[in-house]
Amino acid sequence: VESINRGCKLAGCLHNTGEGGISIHHQHGADLVLQLGTAYFGSRDTKGRFSLDMLRQTIESTPTIRAIEIKLSQGAKPGHGGLLPAAKVSAEIALTRGIDEGVDCASPASHAEFKTPQELLRFAAELREISGGKPVGIKLCIGHPWEFIAIVKSMTEGEPLLDFISVDGAEGGTGAAPTEFSDHLGSPLTDALVFVDNTLRGAGLRSRIKIAASGKMISAFDIVKHCALGADWVNMARPF
Repeated sequence: VESINRGCKLAGCLHNTGEGGISIHHQHGADLVLQLGTAYFGSRDTKGRFSLDMLRQTIESTPTIRAIEIKLSQGAKPGHGGLLPAAKVSAEIALTRGIDEGVDCASPASHAEFKTPQELLRFAAELREISGGKPVGIKLCIGHPWEFIAIVKSMTEGEPLLDFISVDGAEGGTGAAPTEFSDHLGSPLTDALVFVDNTLRGAGLRSRIKIAASGKMISAFDIVKHCALGADWVNMARPF
């Protein structure tokens, strides 16, 4: 993580924290995208509930945070929670995540702070406000297309807009999901990216919302291809 952070600083690109929170290894000068998953690591109280005060403290103590990403799902873990077993919860992990050392750590399947598209968009607006106007977006893997359409519909009906949408493809990888899920669930990235881009264009929102693409992004050709298909930028993890 430290190597990637130092490399991102040299390259002038963003470093996404992932849902595990900000560790000391993320703090070597690169600009950060703070990701909030269902467990709200680094932004939770002692009972595991999301805490605006804790998030505010995290933002104030880490000036390199440039944006906030709410993770709804990812290609390798679409709508499915995860479990970090007690044996892996070291003192360093416990400190970073704000959890107890040596105790199983579960990430729920869904967010406790919102249940509907309207509540999601209002939550994003609240994060934008307390962060001083930093861009706030979502990360998702397209499963049921109507779920994303419902979010877009809510924005067209007057709910706060998202600043960006990170589209993750089924190609994404993680050790925190059953093999059957990571191998077979979610829409492939190219299909999902075109769908998200077209949906935003049809709703008249594309000029106001940026799109990122991720999922087994490896080569320079992958970057050019997915930008040509509608992405404003790409997220790469595997090659590093």
